[in-house]
Amino acid sequence: MNKPFDPAVRDFLDGRIWLRQHTPFLMEKIDEHIKKGMIETIPGVTMKKGTFGQPDCKCARCENEDSHLFTSFHCLRCEGPCAYCRNCLQMGRVSVCTELIIWKGPQSEYPTEHALAWEGTLTKHQKQASEELYESTVKARPHLIHAVCGSGKTEILFEPIHKLLTAGKRVCIAAPRVDVILELEPRLRAAFPSTKLEALYGGADVKAFDAQLILATTHQLYRFRHAFEVIFVDEADAFPYTAEKTLQHAVRKAAKPEAPIHFVTATPSDKLLAEIKKMGAVSTIYRRYHGHPLPEPRTEPLWNYSKQLSKGKLPKALEKWITKRLDQNEPFLVFFHEIELMMKAEKAFRQLDDRIRAVYSAHPDRKQHVQDLRAGTIPGLLTTTILERGITIKNIQVAVVGAEQSIFDSGALVQIGGRVGRNVNHPSGDFVLFHNGISYAMDGARREINRLNSGGEPK
Repeated sequence: MNKPFDPAVRDFLDGRIWLRQHTPFLMEKIDEHIKKGMIETIPGVTMKKGTFGQPDCKCARCENEDSHLFTSFHCLRCEGPCAYCRNCLQMGRVSVCTELIIWKGPQSEYPTEHALAWEGTLTKHQKQASEELYESTVKARPHLIHAVCGSGKTEILFEPIHKLLTAGKRVCIAAPRVDVILELEPRLRAAFPSTKLEALYGGADVKAFDAQLILATTHQLYRFRHAFEVIFVDEADAFPYTAEKTLQHAVRKAAKPEAPIHFVTATPSDKLLAEIKKMGAVSTIYRRYHGHPLPEPRTEPLWNYSKQLSKGKLPKALEKWITKRLDQNEPFLVFFHEIELMMKAEKAFRQLDDRIRAVYSAHPDRKQHVQDLRAGTIPGLLTTTILERGITIKNIQVAVVGAEQSIFDSGALVQIGGRVGRNVNHPSGDFVLFHNGISYAMDGARREINRLNSGGEPK
């Protein structure tokens, strides 16, 4: 190889931290780049003796330091004590004797010619938020877009992203849920038709490792290191991002050292609000882009629903609600608090219409069923909270079965209700909480929606 480096190797590795043995290049080519100082190798896991004689480990890829998430063993390869990280195991095993590689040569250069093809018009509040967001980007400070469900948060990002791309910057939009990425991908491809864009999630067919605009689940950011000039974290309050510190570290690690990290959500935690107000700036939007209020939840008792559904019987009130949706040709989502009960109930629902399906996080056909609902080939879905956000379907009607269950906290219920009335031609709809007793969270969600509808003032 006469050139100092292979551009294909650079474009693949620049901004990434990767298992040495798992690149798409011949090992001889990787070795040659290592000899020339273009690639640096680092141990996958560092291990040292801890306070009580137990090993203290740290994973270089996901930055996990929790001793409970490492497995220690006698390794035949390195012929000594070894350990591997279970936290990012799904991306290939990283151990003490595993080598990770990072690019140390000249950085990739990205195009500056990019079209913004979105032809919509921002509202006054959207435009102000978009300008404030870009100002924070220039000042390298974190920014929070705190905007109600259906306010057009994604469109607020378009102009700042376009300015970054035309400056030759690399940009990432990350989200905890794959459904959010699947929802965003076609919208971003339509908005930026000339930009090399890639969506990264488990099972994705990746074609462009050197994409300038990356959409990724937060788990995928374990594989990045100092890659992006800015990262937008969409649905920043969603599980598992809020519960797993290594995911938060992954986002910070994926950004360049001085790059800002921005957050976008309708239901930020008090902690996130306080942190951003202290370190950066917040833009708040209380109205949807079409000007109509958020649908307020109504409550309807569904006594002993669990017992009936477990026997494959639909409670009368729930059957009536589904039948009305079918008669009026209105798509619907029915949320459940547990998979087992939902799957037992599916047969009863399908007696009303055999096209009704159930989905959950690990369902093999989850992506296809959501697409079928959007296309109108199935009338409705039963779902866990996996679809509480990141899904927009015209004229959707929403029910929650067992709204009193603890998994449905007030934030989750606000997000679930936010699926309703998002389209300008269908700005309202039914949002019903079927329950076995009113919970504090149900009251809290109703009060929060009333507050937002009154412009952020208590009502």
